[in-house]
Amino acid sequence: MEKRDYYEILEISRDASAEEIKKAYRKKALKFHPDRNPGDSQAESNFKEAAEAYEILRDPNKRSRYDQFGHAGVKNGAAGGGGFGGGMSMDDIFSQFGDIFEEFGFGGGGFGRGGRGGRSRRVNRGTNLRVKVKLSLEEIANGVNKKLKVNKYVNCDTCKGSGAKDGSSFQTCSTCNGMGQVTQVTNTFLGQMQTASTCPSCGGEGKTISQKCPSCAGNGIEKGEEVISIDIPAGVEDGMQLSVSGKGNAAARGGIPGDLIILVEQKEHEHFTRDGNNILYNLYISFPQAVLGTSVNVPTLNGKAKIKIEPGTQGGRILRLRNKGIPFLQAGARGDQLINVNIWTPQEVDKDEKEALEKMMDSTNFKPDPGKKEKSFFEKMREYFNG
Repeated sequence: MEKRDYYEILEISRDASAEEIKKAYRKKALKFHPDRNPGDSQAESNFKEAAEAYEILRDPNKRSRYDQFGHAGVKNGAAGGGGFGGGMSMDDIFSQFGDIFEEFGFGGGGFGRGGRGGRSRRVNRGTNLRVKVKLSLEEIANGVNKKLKVNKYVNCDTCKGSGAKDGSSFQTCSTCNGMGQVTQVTNTFLGQMQTASTCPSCGGEGKTISQKCPSCAGNGIEKGEEVISIDIPAGVEDGMQLSVSGKGNAAARGGIPGDLIILVEQKEHEHFTRDGNNILYNLYISFPQAVLGTSVNVPTLNGKAKIKIEPGTQGGRILRLRNKGIPFLQAGARGDQLINVNIWTPQEVDKDEKEALEKMMDSTNFKPDPGKKEKSFFEKMREYFNG
């Protein structure tokens, strides 16, 4: 069946303004609203048709494509993938446009018909918990298992979370007849409107307890604690949040427990600074070591590593230890350890050291940008410092 023109559906001109489009849709939607037309399949079809037209014409880009190419220009659906006309439910429409109806007494998320909208029973859900876990760089680099003692709401030990006293029974709520919601009819200038709300007697569960558990007053939960074992993967970052499903607060009367949210906090390290997945280390060597070259041991996140300092190494040079950094989360590869070489300058020297340094000051080899060095320079320096 060929679709009708969207402007025709809303009964507006092709140069209608955004406000005129919205008013026209509101008029159509209220006319064909399910609460005003119970059991009328044609009204439901018209309701969906108006929503599809509004979804296209309210968006300047989609409207422009429609004006140029007609339905072919928006054939992938009103929302860019599956349109209202065939693929989206009434609940989807109310989710998108529910605010348009609220001022007229219609609920934004339901429309009072059996099996649709808000008539499903309420399922209790526990609240989420948030804890902070401090990790060293070594733990972050290798992954770690943490056991956390968490104060939280747990299922009542007396009634095992049911909320009922031993031997008592559950009955269908007489207020809502087990539906979990009650409906109310109000008079508006548009006529009688029907709205639904959570049943005040059963709290939306559809059933009541004949005798409540004395330990938890019928809630099914009580304050307690639990030791939770958590595997934290390698590569997490400071400020990252991890979620453990079902380890938050228990829910009232056997509902769904909340989640445990773990906030990662990275401890300050004695030697290293983190830069993404690389770690930075400041190495200090003496002036003779920089001139003559040497080998030194440096700490890493997994023990020590021996590195070679080439003769004539300048202060500020960066050396790299590949794959000695932090793993990329869920990627397998690792960052590097970057070593910043610093030349240590003594603050005090004795008489002999001062005389030796004064002699060096006259050598072109100890002046900035010395150019070509004497071939025997390193041999002379080794002899001097070893003599």
